[in-house]
Amino acid sequence: MRAFTYERATSPAAAAKAAAGTRGAKFIAGGTNLLDLMKLQIETPSHVIDVNGLKLDTIEAAPEGGLRIGALVRNTALAADERVRRDYGVLSRALLAGASGQLRNRATTAGNLLQRTRCPYFYDTAQPCNKREPGSGCSALGGFSRQLGIIGTSDACIATHPSDMAVAMRALDATIETVKPDASTRTMPIAELHRAPGSTPHLETTLAPGELITAVTLPRPAGGTQIYRKVRDRASYAFALVSVAAIIQRDGSGQVALGGIAPKPWRVEAAEAELPRGGKAAAAALLNGARPTRENAFKLMLAERTLGAVLSEARA
Repeated sequence: MRAFTYERATSPAAAAKAAAGTRGAKFIAGGTNLLDLMKLQIETPSHVIDVNGLKLDTIEAAPEGGLRIGALVRNTALAADERVRRDYGVLSRALLAGASGQLRNRATTAGNLLQRTRCPYFYDTAQPCNKREPGSGCSALGGFSRQLGIIGTSDACIATHPSDMAVAMRALDATIETVKPDASTRTMPIAELHRAPGSTPHLETTLAPGELITAVTLPRPAGGTQIYRKVRDRASYAFALVSVAAIIQRDGSGQVALGGIAPKPWRVEAAEAELPRGGKAAAAALLNGARPTRENAFKLMLAERTLGAVLSEARA
């Protein structure tokens, strides 16, 4: 790990200002992703800004009837919150499907949204990777791609976003609150947070330099049957091959987002009109334009069958 300087932020605006004013600065909270990347010298921040003391760790009722979740709420606390379990079951289930208990005790809400891909070529510093070194190439395109993306990808990158929580929040239509270095704030739909790779896969979000996530707000409870189903190579501590976050109403309508298949949580609102017709029709609309590799083409059928199983469970 390379040497770096360290400071404890005193306010969200001060943290954002310090990050924008220091080249190579990074925020740290739980550190469950950043520290691993620093040890491998994939991330080499010159300055680390500790945001743990900013008191962004509460879950409160939102004025509009939803929940406002502080950026520093730990995954364990969020999954266990009585209101989340009762009204946003898809989120609680998604959180419990991720990582291990020890990691969930440290991982934060904002950190979970911003975690970086687990593509093996991103982690192998001996291999070209456009995310790690822009313009160097994508080793995954001609390499081992079983775990990687089938839709929303580009000729520059086929990595997937690893978060389970983000998939559930995308299905729930969460909104993201941030503070900028000039102390101004903004709110954006979670759909606008993550970028498609295009020709610049190293730019993973729409956050400006130094911009800090302060909270995530969930809308009023949507009711319905809420399911998170994750298909993976082993029963725990593994990332999704395909995951489905679904909120299905009695009439068969609903909201669905998929994980494990794209560079960001994958939701196509127009495709949700096909949900009452079943998993095959809905999956065809969701995956229209998919570009799988030879090694991960099985994800097309896996996504269709997983979505079909979720819809059957909801109807039952």
